[in-house]
Amino acid sequence: MLKGRGSPNNPPNRFESTHLEADAEHLPWWEEPEPQRPETVFLPDHTQTLITSNDSPDVPFRYSVNPYRGCEHGCAYCYARPTHEYLGMSCGLDFETRILVKHRAAELLRRELARPSWQGEVLALSGVTDPYQPAERRFRITRSLLEVCLEFRQALTIVTKNALVVRDLDLLRQLARWNLVHVRISVTTLDAQLARCLEPRTSSPEARLRAVQELAQARVPVGVMVAPIIPGLNDHEIPQILHQAAQAGAGHAAWVLLRLPWAVKEIFLQWLRTHAPEKMPRVLAWLKQMRGGELNQTQFGLRMRGQGVLAEQIAQTFAVFARRLGLDRGLPPLDCSQFRRPVDRRGQRLLFPG
Repeated sequence: MLKGRGSPNNPPNRFESTHLEADAEHLPWWEEPEPQRPETVFLPDHTQTLITSNDSPDVPFRYSVNPYRGCEHGCAYCYARPTHEYLGMSCGLDFETRILVKHRAAELLRRELARPSWQGEVLALSGVTDPYQPAERRFRITRSLLEVCLEFRQALTIVTKNALVVRDLDLLRQLARWNLVHVRISVTTLDAQLARCLEPRTSSPEARLRAVQELAQARVPVGVMVAPIIPGLNDHEIPQILHQAAQAGAGHAAWVLLRLPWAVKEIFLQWLRTHAPEKMPRVLAWLKQMRGGELNQTQFGLRMRGQGVLAEQIAQTFAVFARRLGLDRGLPPLDCSQFRRPVDRRGQRLLFPG
């Protein structure tokens, strides 16, 4: 595995008929090249629309906006990796190192919110990659989207693994005053060493919990996502994660079972071979028990939770501790009735506000 990366290589793109593969067999052992450490490249995304929709019964939102494609966090298990294959790239290192940046995101969002057909439904920020990945420090695309949402009083939810979210407390406080925002921090493990190799460029568990505390103190509704739960690797941490989340001030907690679609399976298996070989047999056996004998399920209703005795045990354990710690009540409802379209000084509604 490459230091600071979740994938060791670029597995073949399932939509491409050819792919490159390094071959050093002709070299003597003393000349075998060291694995290259690719630098992150930022590419402009020329998309003409920003708001996307889905009708999945497993996803708690219908509309979402994504400021970036690809994610520097490099989580070895990331279910979103295969989205890079639609761009002609690999879901391995390409997903972590070739980041598409939507420089016009704020302009596009403002234009789409101004349309008469948009009625202020909740937006998820973001549905695929992390809106506060390291690139956000440089490009500030997510912050610009928050500014537009505040301008329109647009309700939104945020899910992130990065403590960078507290940089935008000034905007989040204002959105929270109108009951327009929920923030959920994803905490996979409290083990800093495990987090460093499993989620190499995310914030540390300590920093994430500190972000929960700062958000709660600022009266921004905040919850914790224990995601993904990987049986045999981090499922035993559920009680302690929930305890730490409650102490930090979280108002809600939820969980998702590990998903391994397409080539993500091979990337995660390679991660297990490298970083947790002694746990690999148990992780795979338990995962198959929860996935009907396979390592992944695509059926709605099962892909987020699994099935069988082990899945029920995880669900019950989570429910018991969430209830005991007051994390089962849910966050206060978002108020979509606050949505408005900006007007100019004469009181004229702006169709395409600048």
